[in-house]
Amino acid sequence: MIVTRSWLNEFIDLSDVSNEKLYETFNSIGLEVDSIKTIEIPQKVVIGKILSCEKHPDADKLNVCQIDVGSGTRQIVCGAANVVNAEYVAVATIGAVLPGDFEIKHAKLRGVESEGMVCSATELGLPPLGEGIMILDESIGELVVGKEFGEYEKIADTIIEIELTANRGDCLSIYGIARDLSVALEKDIKPFDYKQEERMKLGIAREAEIHTSGEMEADLRYKLASIEEMQSSFIVALRLALVDIQTEGLLSSMLSYAIHATGVILRAYDSECFRNEEGKIVVRPTAIRKGIIEVRGDKSSYGIVGVNQLKETIANDDTKQVLFEASYINPERLVDAVYQSDMNKDELYYKTSRGSSPDLSFGLVYLACLMDKNTQINCYEGSLDVHVQREKNILRVNVHEINDIIGQEIEINRIVSILKHLGFDINAIGDHVITAAVPMFRHDIVNIQDIAEEIVRIVGINHIKAKPLAFVEKNRLNDTTNRYKYKKTLKNRAVGVGFFENVSYVFSEKSVLERYGFITVEESLELTNPIVEELNTLRSTILVNLLAAVKRNVSYTKKLIPLFEIGAVFDAQRQQKEVISFVFTGYTGSENVSNSGKPKLIDFAAFIQKIGSVVGAFELVPCTFHNGLLHPYQSADILVDGKVCGFVSKLHPTVQQSYGIPDTFVAEVDLDALLPKHTNARAISRYQGVYKDLSIVIDQNISYYEVAKALGTLDLPMLKDSYPVDIYVDEKLGDKKSLTIRFFIQSMEKTLEEGDIETVMSEILETLKVACKAELR
Repeated sequence: MIVTRSWLNEFIDLSDVSNEKLYETFNSIGLEVDSIKTIEIPQKVVIGKILSCEKHPDADKLNVCQIDVGSGTRQIVCGAANVVNAEYVAVATIGAVLPGDFEIKHAKLRGVESEGMVCSATELGLPPLGEGIMILDESIGELVVGKEFGEYEKIADTIIEIELTANRGDCLSIYGIARDLSVALEKDIKPFDYKQEERMKLGIAREAEIHTSGEMEADLRYKLASIEEMQSSFIVALRLALVDIQTEGLLSSMLSYAIHATGVILRAYDSECFRNEEGKIVVRPTAIRKGIIEVRGDKSSYGIVGVNQLKETIANDDTKQVLFEASYINPERLVDAVYQSDMNKDELYYKTSRGSSPDLSFGLVYLACLMDKNTQINCYEGSLDVHVQREKNILRVNVHEINDIIGQEIEINRIVSILKHLGFDINAIGDHVITAAVPMFRHDIVNIQDIAEEIVRIVGINHIKAKPLAFVEKNRLNDTTNRYKYKKTLKNRAVGVGFFENVSYVFSEKSVLERYGFITVEESLELTNPIVEELNTLRSTILVNLLAAVKRNVSYTKKLIPLFEIGAVFDAQRQQKEVISFVFTGYTGSENVSNSGKPKLIDFAAFIQKIGSVVGAFELVPCTFHNGLLHPYQSADILVDGKVCGFVSKLHPTVQQSYGIPDTFVAEVDLDALLPKHTNARAISRYQGVYKDLSIVIDQNISYYEVAKALGTLDLPMLKDSYPVDIYVDEKLGDKKSLTIRFFIQSMEKTLEEGDIETVMSEILETLKVACKAELR
């Protein structure tokens, strides 16, 4: 991207900014300067006014000119053919030393005295501006005869070439560069005020109309104008040459100049291309696929928005009525669409593919101002518009997070000021949190890291203090990691006590779940496309999957089948939770010499012990669950912290028979109930405790669960624990049984005395007599 200092000065006041400061600022804000060059016009080259121009008496290709150079009138012989059309020119007077160490002296050409030289652009070190001498006009400033040519800031300009990264399409214009400069230098952008004089009062709707087809993804604005006469502009030609833009014709030059200045994509169509049989101009933007918008007339397609324009439709200097088009399309959408297509691309595609300016009105007004100064133009009132509703990308910006990324504290007011001047819409939503609506011309900004980069650019990387890298690992331990670690612990414990992990789909066969009385997902929430018919619903228990695995292993003649699985189950509304499920079939251990090849079969007590080794301590109470897998006499609820969280049972005989498997025990526990919770430490007594056994006689129908409930009602601080150690049934006891319970008694304040122990045991016995009709054995 090439800019000139004087061109930038049209949008931002650089009068008090040196070239060195400009160079430093560009590099500081990420616009790397590739080269910077100041044009130096030789001394004694002045503005001259041609008073007369006559043919050389002795040379057909020479003209003898009388030129006012301020200090007097000089006769100068000139060989440029276009001198006859010139009024103001650049004159190298006697004594001037031009580039190449060429000194201007008094000379005689074919017998005619010549006191200087009328200069072309290249003779003064400027880029070529066409054949012949430079014909000056007041686009460079007021032309004062005799004034040094190098005193005009638009002539003795500074050319700056900037290397842009691919994402900075917003800086592919003079205005875009000035916008960044204004923020870095803390200067306001100069307002561009221009009110076009509406010489023609006819509205555009009488002459032209627009009809869209398909989903529009491009903003379009069309202006219709009649052009009677065009004049060249010296500053337009000079600046285009300085920034290395080549054009053909005056209209093309003005379009290129406005595009480079504003960043808005502008095209000029010959309006006759769009005129239908009724004589009306009809423009038909048509979406042929995502990202590709054709500009059509009634007859054919004349171009693709942002990509190309049919050569035959391009307006030129002889076109009397021109349809100007300003356009904007999202560059990412356009590039993707063009990449998938094989289409011709013109020079403007480079700008549209990287991001042009969406301010179509600014581009057209700037062009109108330029043409108003250099042409006889009549613009129709109004415009033909296509406007796409786009939602701005809104980012939530936490100032603390920005400062963490940058590594330095930047005040929120400074951050807000920078973003506002860069075109962001800012709203405060907290003390240190704002929302930033990204401007349309910055499609490359998508996250908070991009925002931080913008802040660093404007603050200046040189102003960020260097400090050692401090890498602080964020605490990533949370409920998710804790759950993962606990599940891993459960798996290790289960494997440690002999279980094998089973892995199955979260699907099951609906008819099997219904057969055994498990809930199933509501019909409206069922799977629409199950992977196989046998897995046509989400499972509400893992046990049926485990039983299917047991059946397969039995068919492989396995005699020991302990399985577990941790996974998700679903309720009728497809709400998910995790459970751990166990199945144990066959022997409790392997066949070996110690058991003479006949290990014990698994029983309820052994199964409970193994589950306890995996999930930890729990209680058993009479079963309240209802499903077809539960044994009517050997089943129980599992209690953890006083809450029912699962069940354990011997497999129902009919289910066992249907699967064709030996005695099997099953259990399923809600994983959430098992997750470790914070436990407050309890004081430990420093005094010795004692164990005391109590043997009582109770009715055979009374379970230990009821005895334990009665013991739980006791408020005895010294009673620390109790558990059964023996149950004895004899004919002498009739319909009663003997139960021996072991108690652990300990005091927190003193060494126990015999009286303390007797008091505790007496209260225990009295409670059991009342609650269970117990008798001391």
